[in-house]
Amino acid sequence: MSTATQPAPQAAVSVEATDKARVSTMLSPRFYTTDFDAMNRLDVSPVRAEWDAMMLEYEGDNNHDHFQRSADFGEQIRDLPPALHQEFMDFLISSITSEFSGCVLYNEIKKNVDNPDIKALMAYMARDEARHANFLNMSLKDYGLGVDLGSLKRTKRYTFFKPKYIFYATYLSEKIGYARYITIYRQLERHPELRFHPIFRWFERWCNDEFRHGESFALILRAQPHLLRGANLLWVRFFLLAVYATMYVRDHMRPQLHQAMGLEADSYDYAVFRITSDISKQVFPLTLDTDSPAFRAGLERLFALAQANEWAKQQGGLTGLLKRGVCAVAAFGTFARLYLHPVKPNTVPDDVRVSPAW
Repeated sequence: MSTATQPAPQAAVSVEATDKARVSTMLSPRFYTTDFDAMNRLDVSPVRAEWDAMMLEYEGDNNHDHFQRSADFGEQIRDLPPALHQEFMDFLISSITSEFSGCVLYNEIKKNVDNPDIKALMAYMARDEARHANFLNMSLKDYGLGVDLGSLKRTKRYTFFKPKYIFYATYLSEKIGYARYITIYRQLERHPELRFHPIFRWFERWCNDEFRHGESFALILRAQPHLLRGANLLWVRFFLLAVYATMYVRDHMRPQLHQAMGLEADSYDYAVFRITSDISKQVFPLTLDTDSPAFRAGLERLFALAQANEWAKQQGGLTGLLKRGVCAVAAFGTFARLYLHPVKPNTVPDDVRVSPAW
């Protein structure tokens, strides 16, 4: 095995991986808590028929046998060039943190509410996210790494979000997660020679879990129509932009990962944005104009500022700190201009549910 992928001692690098997962930055997945009393008061009766049908889908658990490693799983892992190896490790750690973040939040809501509809939903989603996080963690451990999920739960900083922020952010993160995974799966389905790790073979059925989770929050949002009109549309707009901008910058920070799969970061990201925008029309009366040259130039500017911030961070000292301040101010201004960019109106359909047809 090459030096790039040679496993290090398990205990030492598990601490390293856990520390990396614990760090909170603008681009890293976070852990959240919310107002449990408000969650407890949610009423889904306006979408009762769709809700009950979805609960039957969760109960059927069509992925109960999916997250099993084949006997030759470890043998299929290839040596990776150093840059690709590092980006793939970062991808696994970030993905584990994101999936486990959902598991922790859903479990906490389940434990702190009595509302039978919300309690049942959160139990099912926590079950799914726990499977995802553990499956990813097993792949990380193949490289001598592994995130200590118990330690991560106890020590990672939590961010309080009002329930409506949880609904917007989680709906979008689940739907964009589906779009990301299905786009990668379809690419590697067409080009199996580019599948440099076996975990990608699990992505199709896996991302259907993500899709269903998004459907759950779509129903919650449609059952609370005040969250989709008036001043709340400013929050819809904010979370759409925040999710897209974060993905764009993070993906462009990992060029080797996408190139290895035959994907170019720009085309991949905008394909994911188009899928996510199409799906989000089920609940949001607006979408972002991601095809606009001005919008795309703004995302490119955010990426350039993120790179400059990283270089300033590495430089350190007072000069580096001042440069990081300049980058932060410029990034805020760029984000504000993107936020004010004209959006595209959308007429929300009568039928809430959509199918994972991409």
